Amino acid sequence: MTGRRRGRTGRGWDAAPPRARRSGGGRRVTGSRAGPAPAADGEVAAGGEKTERSPAELAREICLRLLAVRPRTRAELAAALRRRGIDDRVAAEVLERYHEVGMIDDAAFARAWVSSRHHSKGLARRALGSELRRRGVADETVGEALGELDPETEAATARALVERRLRTTTGSPEAVLRRLVGMLARKGYPAGLAYRVVKEVLAEDERTAELAERLDVEALADAAEEPEINSS
Repeated sequence: MTGRRRGRTGRGWDAAPPRARRSGGGRRVTGSRAGPAPAADGEVAAGGEKTERSPAELAREICLRLLAVRPRTRAELAAALRRRGIDDRVAAEVLERYHEVGMIDDAAFARAWVSSRHHSKGLARRALGSELRRRGVADETVGEALGELDPETEAATARALVERRLRTTTGSPEAVLRRLVGMLARKGYPAGLAYRVVKEVLAEDERTAELAERLDVEALADAAEEPEINSS
């Protein structure tokens, strides 16, 4: 005889409802000796009335579920609540309360984002700033977080990226140059820094040293920035 499967015994909104049991007369009875369990959202209580969670309770549940996965910005949570039909006034009250107790902190989020994404993905300040703004972080907060990433660290990261990519990049010296500079550009490094770092690394490799000697970093950087200036 196999053992009976035990259901969840948690308490709160995620608790499983009690399983039905039969009384002596064959009637199905729910609940426990301690009394009927509270009805979950949309369930019918013992008195026959349907209970509903308030919009504020639902908003808090949505926020907690999202924050349990990863930290979120205030704008990200507000957008999620809006998609679920939560009134903006209710959402603002819940989000403000979470901000007061430190569960929402855009400044801390931005600092952690810059540190994590720079060291794990090698992203430069320009790319990091774009990512944070897309998540609704204010420009001032973005600037403060990016200020903690100093130029020396950014340049050192760019050089490490180029050295690692050069080991697996093949082709003519000119093709290698384009690929390395393009890789740094996609990660948000400005053209001047990209060409300078790539030239330094190429000069140390016998396959590309001759090309590196001919590179005019300033002219190449100006040419790379020109389309961006003209399009603005």
